[in-house]
Amino acid sequence: MREIKIGNKFIGKNNPTFVIAEAGCNHDCILERGRQLIIKAAENGADAIKFQTFDAKKLVTRDVPRFWEKNADGTTQYSLYETQDDLTKDEYLELVRLCKERNIIFLSTPFDEESVDFLEELNVPAYKIASTDLTNIPFLRYIAAKNKPIILSVGMGSLGEVEEAVNAIKNEGNNDIILLHCMVIYPTPADQANIRFMQTLQRLYPEHPVGFSDHTLDINVPIAAAALGARVIEKHFTIDKNIKGAPDHPISVDPRELKDMVKGIREAQLALGSGIRRITGEEIYAIKTGRRRIVANVDIPAGTKIEPYMIARKRSNEGLHPRYVDVIIGRETRTDIKEDEGITWDKI
Repeated sequence: MREIKIGNKFIGKNNPTFVIAEAGCNHDCILERGRQLIIKAAENGADAIKFQTFDAKKLVTRDVPRFWEKNADGTTQYSLYETQDDLTKDEYLELVRLCKERNIIFLSTPFDEESVDFLEELNVPAYKIASTDLTNIPFLRYIAAKNKPIILSVGMGSLGEVEEAVNAIKNEGNNDIILLHCMVIYPTPADQANIRFMQTLQRLYPEHPVGFSDHTLDINVPIAAAALGARVIEKHFTIDKNIKGAPDHPISVDPRELKDMVKGIREAQLALGSGIRRITGEEIYAIKTGRRRIVANVDIPAGTKIEPYMIARKRSNEGLHPRYVDVIIGRETRTDIKEDEGITWDKI
């Protein structure tokens, strides 16, 4: 598996899971809200915070309905996105500056070539590509040519489409690709998250780190994904789920949940271990005092032929292993052995 550097973090087999707080448009084009998203994401353990950069006129036609709302009542994507693309260059620069100050990596998903060029001016360390652009091959090539790491969500994609996208990026000479399994269902029920698909992706693309972009409502599924080996976890993030604005606020984690999620991810990854069974120092002590040994069940005088009722198997720090029970029955004791005293070879 390739080790890929994004900012001051490394993503790969032996690195901590890279956690992205997906702010998206949850700033609602309010600079101070964007600032608070950065501050809270940094305070609660995220490695990166990601926004979205687009021009609504270049993103959607004016009449295409919202795919994330089953009962959108005729409301269009454009009617939303035209209210979410108004951050100025100076405001973006302020967000980038604050990320550096708070030691959190600034990322953004571009949705058109001009947005890519703008993010290049901001010197983003990597590009995140949304699932909706998995099949936008000319766009993938344009981004790949920037020769920066690419985090590619593969939601809605067939294996053939994933292969086509990966090959398009590689054909531009860019091999720093991270694949994110994603279900484009808002919100995603846990029984449809299918996080084992990450393992399928990892088998198909063993040289690339694989992760999970999550749209479930709680933090259990991303923690489970980390336990299955996700190298990157992306989760929608807001400072307040009750904000009326971008549609992602209600399905996002808030600062407390982000903190709990990061803690769970870190613990899950630590718990995976190496796969090699070693007896630790703590277990050695438990072996000495927690395992059963052969001890006297009654006082046994010297010269006594040991009978079954005279011995017991109890937790003790002295005595022979229980595997020797049949060996010692019928032998004579050399010394007096008191009740609960361990029976050892030198005493029989």
